[in-house]
Amino acid sequence: MTDTVKLVSLAVATPEHVIFQKQAVEASARLFADRFVDFRHLARVFDSAGIEKRHAARPLAWFDEPHGWQDRMQAFAEVAGGLFVEAASSALRQAGLEAGDVDCIVTVSSTGFTTPSLDAQLSRRMGFRPDIERVPVFGLGCAAGVSGFAIASRLARSRPGTVVLFVSIELCTLAFRLDELTRPNIIATALFGDGAAACVLRSGEDGLAEVESTGEHLFPDTLDIMGWKIDDGGFGIVLAQSLPPFAEKELGPAVTAILARNGLRVEDIDRFICHPGGMKVLVAMESALSMVPGTLDHERAVLAEYGNMSSPTILFVLERAIRAGLPARSAMIAMGPGFSASCVTLRRAA
Repeated sequence: MTDTVKLVSLAVATPEHVIFQKQAVEASARLFADRFVDFRHLARVFDSAGIEKRHAARPLAWFDEPHGWQDRMQAFAEVAGGLFVEAASSALRQAGLEAGDVDCIVTVSSTGFTTPSLDAQLSRRMGFRPDIERVPVFGLGCAAGVSGFAIASRLARSRPGTVVLFVSIELCTLAFRLDELTRPNIIATALFGDGAAACVLRSGEDGLAEVESTGEHLFPDTLDIMGWKIDDGGFGIVLAQSLPPFAEKELGPAVTAILARNGLRVEDIDRFICHPGGMKVLVAMESALSMVPGTLDHERAVLAEYGNMSSPTILFVLERAIRAGLPARSAMIAMGPGFSASCVTLRRAA
């Protein structure tokens, strides 16, 4: 049996509630304009974000009231559980598999948690075997779509024939804070949405693409660029406005180093598949990786339709890239808390 790992299937899912950007800016103005002197200046981000609509775990009216940890985590358990089942079941159907065929689950999220973890809570509902191995991962943020995919692929490679299910779920809107009168909170209100994605990975099988290499880069002294602060009210966004210029300056050398460790050059990549953290970040990534402006078209389309969903967003982009036809070699790139960059290279399946 070969140790070549294939992406066998990929499915995406979103919550039922939809928030159009016009609705988001109107609601934000109603909730913040009279309390936050800089709101009208910051509100321009709603127009410049490149987002038309987003999906949310709760209807828009839910966000008019304050919510504590209990409300937020109850909503997470309910909605994330449904999205897990929807995305995972679809990915397994596409692969011609059943839940009982899965040997290992890697689940990533940074916007909520349950104990026992979601994979255990949903085991009977899904039909997983009692001997299934579970790898829940928390805290990788927007980079987790690539980092978690890499973890799942390495597990699949380590034991040929093993079926590894990778699930990425984020409910970013549940972190919305009425009490945070800050620039980062307003920006987050304009950018983030909810969604999930699932992949089946297996070695020695036909598939959509071959996982060629993986790698990460942790930038020193950058803890304040992105993350959560945690208090009695829930998660609070940490988001430095220096992110786009940082990405433009630092991402290129980091990706070059990751590729070099795997015997590759930037010039060997036919298409970068990038996490669309925001319009300014996409522009910075195009510059950092020497792309023609506007190259990241799938990324802009996903951002417009779904917003930044954190970790699963890159998999929504990958799904579009697969439908459009992958080139010979592509590279998934995402940045996240740490501050870090993650990279996975894919070869088109023969």
